[in-house]
Amino acid sequence: MRVLLSTIGSRGEVQPVIALAVQLREAGHEAVVCAPPDFREWAGSLGVTYVGVGPELRATAMRTEGVVPTAEQRRTMIEGTVAAQFAAVRAAAEGCDVIVGGGALAIAAGSVAEERGIGYVYAAFAPLTLPSPHHAPPVFGLPGEEPADSPLDNRTLWAQDAQRWNAMWGAALDAQRGAAGLAPVGDVSRHLFTGTPWLAADPTLAPWPGSSELEVWQTGAWMLTDHRPLPAEVREFLDAGDPPVFFGFGSMHAPAGIARTAVAAARALGRRAIIARGWAGLSLDEAAPDCLLIGEVNQQALFRRVAAVVHHGGAGTTTTAAAAGAPQVVVPRMFDQFYFARRVDRLGNGRAHGGGEPTVDSLTAALGRALEPGTAEAAHALAGRIRTDGASLAARRLVAG
Repeated sequence: MRVLLSTIGSRGEVQPVIALAVQLREAGHEAVVCAPPDFREWAGSLGVTYVGVGPELRATAMRTEGVVPTAEQRRTMIEGTVAAQFAAVRAAAEGCDVIVGGGALAIAAGSVAEERGIGYVYAAFAPLTLPSPHHAPPVFGLPGEEPADSPLDNRTLWAQDAQRWNAMWGAALDAQRGAAGLAPVGDVSRHLFTGTPWLAADPTLAPWPGSSELEVWQTGAWMLTDHRPLPAEVREFLDAGDPPVFFGFGSMHAPAGIARTAVAAARALGRRAIIARGWAGLSLDEAAPDCLLIGEVNQQALFRRVAAVVHHGGAGTTTTAAAAGAPQVVVPRMFDQFYFARRVDRLGNGRAHGGGEPTVDSLTAALGRALEPGTAEAAHALAGRIRTDGASLAARRLVAG
């Protein structure tokens, strides 16, 4: 069997589909990942066949930070990315039996599957992104600011969300479909999500609340087991004192001055700090024995040895920290990160940082609560409930048809 896994996004979207590709390969099947070119080398190191689509996201994100496109620029960008996806996904789908679209920006996946007459599966990475009367749709707001609650009921909000999908993506999608001899799509989000989506999120950390309109299968998170040893400098730093606090914001634009704020908050609580550079390129003002600046490392191994993990609330980082039993402080920046912040707070395995940009005082307060013995106990207990077989279950179901 040959499976195409298509996604658009940063590591939070790409790592899960690579995990599924690895599981398929280990089961004796072929898998191709079609995603932004940023992760081609990493996928190759894992033996995963990889087809790039579009420009490198990291360079684009850094170049366009704070830039608000005009309506014409947005239309041109949407047409460009949809056309690029159709071209790349069509080429990568050669000889495939099924296409998996990972995340809502995999616009072309379902249409290419329809064009070729093969199966299509849509997978979401957070329950909040799928329509349900039990939650409102996620919306983009100012970085770090959670969108205000709406007086409208959730069904109305999802109907409005569907209209936004149609207005943003409908014309470009239908143009590509028309060129392929396919009928126009009346409801873009329904076309992408289907009526039977999969939810690649942990059922304890991020449970599906239910819906009468969708038949959702929750697989558990698609986690990629990381076997890499920690770099020597990281091991030496860990061995040199009490467990430090990890601070990292992954592929996100980090809050202004966050490295300085993080070090000050850790020191206020008598803790050492590990700062991950991430895509934001965080740096320290000066070298100090109680701080370590690191690049990309095995977080599964690192998080088992830290006192707490302070992060942006991406699905992958939240799940990895939960599985490691590490208390968390979630400083959400956008979209579904606010959902994961609330879940961590509710489960008691960490704390959500309040709205607004973190200050030394606010981050110290949130970190102090996360370091309390009760939070550590809750985090340790929760770790045993986090499933790690989601990608394996998904692979078996794909093969079974």
